[in-house]
Amino acid sequence: MTAALTHATHERGITTLTLDSPHNRNALSAALVHELADALKQCDKDGHVRAVVLTHTGNTFSAGADLRDPPKPKALVALLRRIIKLRKPVVARVTGHVRAGGLGLLGACDIAAASHTATFAFTEVRIGVAPAVISLPLQHRVDPRALARYYLTGETFDATEAARIGLLTTAGDNADVDEVLAPILDGLRRAAPWALAETKHLLTTKVLEAFDEDAGYLTSVSSRLFASAEAREGMAAFLERRDPPWVL
Repeated sequence: MTAALTHATHERGITTLTLDSPHNRNALSAALVHELADALKQCDKDGHVRAVVLTHTGNTFSAGADLRDPPKPKALVALLRRIIKLRKPVVARVTGHVRAGGLGLLGACDIAAASHTATFAFTEVRIGVAPAVISLPLQHRVDPRALARYYLTGETFDATEAARIGLLTTAGDNADVDEVLAPILDGLRRAAPWALAETKHLLTTKVLEAFDEDAGYLTSVSSRLFASAEAREGMAAFLERRDPPWVL
């Protein structure tokens, strides 16, 4: 039997969903995307769940799309939309590195907190693709000038910068990320469930409008780029740990 790639625990109204795919640094494989979507669906139906925490094992929250077993763009769109439409708040808890498609998960979450050791990078351009689908949540939550810089360069930045530009709600600085999250989770436990659902709906209306308007176009862009000769070379170079030929 194949081992589960996500695990769920529950404590005082908070369900924690843990990404646990160490062989590929929690990369977004087709299987992981499917499992996570199913787990979120169960949380949405469970009246005992007040909020969801999304976290990870190992030193990487998510390495982005699994280049050996990537999810279909429509499946990734559906996962991001499920996080946003979930009637319970979703909180990202990050203690490691986040790359490419993994940043889309952060953008879809209502609240995101990270330790000072976390690092972030939109690495798509370095393998010949673009951060197309993940732009759906990010373009409404992250500073546009910062997105332009980091989308175009693929630079790595730290948790303090991620909080400054709006990718994170808060960075732990030298504090433990669980210390940072404690008052947030306490606040969610004190909130009325229906009020939380309605407030989340108010906060996500514009983001969901972007999904309705742009998902089809961005899905086609993603599919086209991933099928290109440039992307095939870029992904091969990445897997072989060498520079692609366009590096100067």
